[in-house]
Amino acid sequence: MDINDKLLQVTKTIEQQVDSVIEQIDQLDAGDLESLRKSRMKELKAKQLKRKEWLSNGHGVYNELPEEKQFFEVIKKSENVILHFYTNSNERCKIVDMHFKIIAPKHEETLFTKVDAEKCPFLTEKLKIKVIPSIVCIHNGIMVDKLVGFTTLGNRDDFSTADMEWRLAQNEVIEYEGDLSVPPSEQKEKVEKSTRKIRSGKYNGADDDDLDIVDFTQNGNGVQQPSNAFELTPEEEAELGLDD
Repeated sequence: MDINDKLLQVTKTIEQQVDSVIEQIDQLDAGDLESLRKSRMKELKAKQLKRKEWLSNGHGVYNELPEEKQFFEVIKKSENVILHFYTNSNERCKIVDMHFKIIAPKHEETLFTKVDAEKCPFLTEKLKIKVIPSIVCIHNGIMVDKLVGFTTLGNRDDFSTADMEWRLAQNEVIEYEGDLSVPPSEQKEKVEKSTRKIRSGKYNGADDDDLDIVDFTQNGNGVQQPSNAFELTPEEEAELGLDD
């Protein structure tokens, strides 16, 4: 199947979906529409109340916890918490700060905060922080993910904010609507590569697999990574109770 046939097939599928939705709308009576309106208003009101609660708990901004004892208060109030362990002497921590200042306002459902690892010995030991920066993701009071340095971000300093956002979303501590299987940077590379092929007309009878997104185990430099690059270590699995 060539690219034109695939595009035609996708177009037909979309048209069928649109026709189905229109048909469902046409079959609604006044009572159904009023019921939908009330349901929607109730949903919007609930979201607004939830947003108000989030903002009152410090969501929507990226701030520092001055004392480690506040950590326990925070995880009781906020369902999702992303905690950055930093030190003033580590330049990579400034990179995390830069990205979090952009991401935090976009994800009011999650509290973004940081602590000075040197001033928080109890938390540092409890959460097994051995590398700076480390980012701990907490859901309902339980650590569900940990980013150690930039290892799972290609071990490079110039990764994008979009890639950081994608990485944080792997364990659902932030709401994410994109493709979780492949980093945005690799998706972009694949789209650009496919576009160049289409424009040059050099598919040469390639099959459908040529249009697939690049392998998740390839980083931005084309260097092969282990397929479990985003899995937790055995120690972290035990800490999260996932080794049963």
